[in-house]
Amino acid sequence: MTNDQVYAAGLLNKALDPATQPEAIRAFLRAEEVLVRELVPRRGRIVDFGCGMGRHLIGLLDVVALGVGIDYEWTYIAEANRLKPDGPLHFLVGDATRVPLRSQFDAALCLTNTWGTMIDKLAVLDEMRRLAPETGTRLITVYASTSVAPRRQWYANLGHEVVEITDEHIRTSSGFVSEHFTEERLRSLIGVCAISIIGDVAYLAQA
Repeated sequence: MTNDQVYAAGLLNKALDPATQPEAIRAFLRAEEVLVRELVPRRGRIVDFGCGMGRHLIGLLDVVALGVGIDYEWTYIAEANRLKPDGPLHFLVGDATRVPLRSQFDAALCLTNTWGTMIDKLAVLDEMRRLAPETGTRLITVYASTSVAPRRQWYANLGHEVVEITDEHIRTSSGFVSEHFTEERLRSLIGVCAISIIGDVAYLAQA
C-alpha cells in the first residue's frame, strides 16, 4: 500500500487515539500544540497543509481570524467539517502541491510529520511560501532521527509492524513510509530556517 492508501484506510483515526500512543509521542503532540500556539500570529490568517481532521486549526480557533485546512483525503475533510465549531474555519479537499487558493496568509502550517510523509516535499514548501510569503511564517514539524524507538512502538500498536529502518525513514509491513530527519538534512531541504527541538521526538522548522 502507498501512504495515500494507508491514510485512506483510516490510519489517522487510530493514530490520534491516545491509547495507541507511547508516552513520548503523547508528550510530543502536547508540546507541539503549545509551541505552535506560541508562534502563530494572533488574529492571523492561517492555512494548514495536510490538515487531516482539522485538530490543529480547531485547537487554534480562539486565536485565528481565519483558518483554512487542505487535505487530499476527502473522508478526513468531511470529518473536519463535522467536528469544527462555529467560527472562521474552512476545510477543503485539495492537493498540497497545487493549492486552489490565491489569498495570502499570515502563517502556513504542516505539522506532526505530515511533510515527512509527502512525496513532493519541495513542491509543498513552494506552495507554503506562495501563500505565506513572509520569512518565518512557515511552520513545519518533522520527526527527528532519535524518534525511531517510540514510533516503532506506536506503529506496532496501530497494526503496522516496522520492517525497515534506514537513516531517513521507517517502512512498515503495510508499505507506509514515515521519514525522519537530522538538522542538517532538514536545513538542506528547507534552506534558511530556525529549528526548535521538541523532546527527543521532533523538530519544528520556522522558515
